[in-house]
Amino acid sequence: MSVRAVAACVLLAAGCGAGDSARFLSIATGGTGGVYYPYGGALAHLITANVAGVQATAEVTGASVDNLKLLQLGRVDLAFTLADTLAEAVQGSGPFQETGAVGTARTLAVLYTNYTHVVARAGSGINRVADLKGHVVSVGSPGSGTELVADRVLGAAGLDPRRDITRHALGVTESVGALKDGKLDAFFWSGGAPTPAIQDLAATPGLSIAFLPQDDLLRILQRDFGPRLYRPAVIPAGVYRGIDDETGVVGVTNVLVASSALDEDTAYAIVKLMFDRKNALVAAHPEARHLEVPGSPDASPAPFHPGAIRYYREHGWQ
Repeated sequence: MSVRAVAACVLLAAGCGAGDSARFLSIATGGTGGVYYPYGGALAHLITANVAGVQATAEVTGASVDNLKLLQLGRVDLAFTLADTLAEAVQGSGPFQETGAVGTARTLAVLYTNYTHVVARAGSGINRVADLKGHVVSVGSPGSGTELVADRVLGAAGLDPRRDITRHALGVTESVGALKDGKLDAFFWSGGAPTPAIQDLAATPGLSIAFLPQDDLLRILQRDFGPRLYRPAVIPAGVYRGIDDETGVVGVTNVLVASSALDEDTAYAIVKLMFDRKNALVAAHPEARHLEVPGSPDASPAPFHPGAIRYYREHGWQ
């Protein structure tokens, strides 16, 4: 869904409640086949049920880039994003060169590590990222963090992401369908493990998939974009049906941000609720088990919200 379409949905939702006493908060998530949407949906339910006078909704979006642009426009109040996309937003670089720096982004929580899935058919002869040259590849939906990391991983492998592949820009659900239909040779997806859409793909009768390792490219990414944004990660064996060996991949941290316009008390209540009711978030998606108090205020590219700082000072920050 485009930024404009989501914005229209958010405004419509707000208008419908104009006569009510409840305050509406919109949470920008991602596509329905990823982790952000169930995670955000569970968070919205918790906020509505437990924060007095607040009604929250989770919005389907193009994910990280779109989410931060919606936050910049004041169309949403909270947003899920990848840390590398957030760094670009704070600097006003990359996808944010035309719109400018997103100075309103404030970090609420560091959530979990995204695994960069590069998926191909097993036995296709595509065994590493450099082998994608000349093939039909989806790099993620427009406006997503997947697209950003895909371009960077391809570049680290020595490929021009615009010229060396036949490029498609599909979300994970659409990419899965296209690979099943033989319309794609491979696709990128940056998400939690497991990602439901890829679980479905791995369970497809008569189809075997393989994950391409990228751990050999991590040093190049850290050299080019700094040591904090990308980290080593491993997709464990057995997480997806038929994948019997672990795969070393590029990991990217996920962050929940809020608008700086969100008042301190509400931000504090949301952060406290996430930790107090962590089990409910884990029930919505197992990646929520990684929610922890950040090690320091440097754990995110964007400043922490005063409400989040208050909570973390109560739980160990100096």
